[in-house]
Amino acid sequence: MIVGVTGGKGGTGKSTVATSISVELAKTSKVLLVDADVECPNDHLLLSIKLEKKGSIYQMIPKFDLNKCIKCGKCGLVCKQNAIVSIKGKYPAFVREMCNGCGACINACPVGAISESRKVIGSVLTGENYGVHLITGELKLGELASGEVVTELRKRADEYANKLSPDYTIIDSAAGIGCPVIASLRGTDFIVAVTEPTPSALHDLKRVLYLADHFKISRGIVINKYNLEKDFCRKIEKFAEKEGIPVIGRIPYDRKFLDSSIKMKPARGFEDVFREIINSFKNK
Repeated sequence: MIVGVTGGKGGTGKSTVATSISVELAKTSKVLLVDADVECPNDHLLLSIKLEKKGSIYQMIPKFDLNKCIKCGKCGLVCKQNAIVSIKGKYPAFVREMCNGCGACINACPVGAISESRKVIGSVLTGENYGVHLITGELKLGELASGEVVTELRKRADEYANKLSPDYTIIDSAAGIGCPVIASLRGTDFIVAVTEPTPSALHDLKRVLYLADHFKISRGIVINKYNLEKDFCRKIEKFAEKEGIPVIGRIPYDRKFLDSSIKMKPARGFEDVFREIINSFKNK
């Protein structure tokens, strides 16, 4: 079973939930945790896992043969990322950091002066602790292609899963609703949507739940820091009831979670809360 943990807004506790349910599941099952927040992955920190690099992630970029180039400027005209600056009668200037690897320039060149090359845009790393097998991606600093890194990470995670045969794969997504999150949630059986009692968190929760509905994925809501503002929590519960979405967990705000992050160990004393979340998707 593949479970995605998301929520829209950053800082709601997605990684805490993802790592905590992974540790709880690992007591009786084989678990693969995928940290798909490739811009700022930190599941390994929460679980005190020493990561080992398993490979690089590449992106196609164009390679220019100026001996063949006729200075027509067509490559620059088709580059929607403005990674190629070309003026008719002059050689093109290429800004590799802006390139998204679409290949339009290769198809546009009338004399075959542009071929395929590649650049490193990220890494894949693995590790294990508390019975949890972790695979994570990491976007190279300065690169823009986080969606491509997540897509490749999911492919590597599938290969890893074929060897490991986990009972559960937990995917910890990035914040937002863009391409990296969509790539994270692809093929999941259930989405755990984590929110907190603030207007911005509820607003972003609604947007990410739209994704779940669009892809017809079963979902449930987890309200983190539940005891901080119970009136607003009731507003979230009313929204969930209206939309027919179950609230599958209520996590209190507790100093123990901060202490566990500092000590890089799972928080103790909340096993019943996370078992409740697990039971909500076990039977789906």
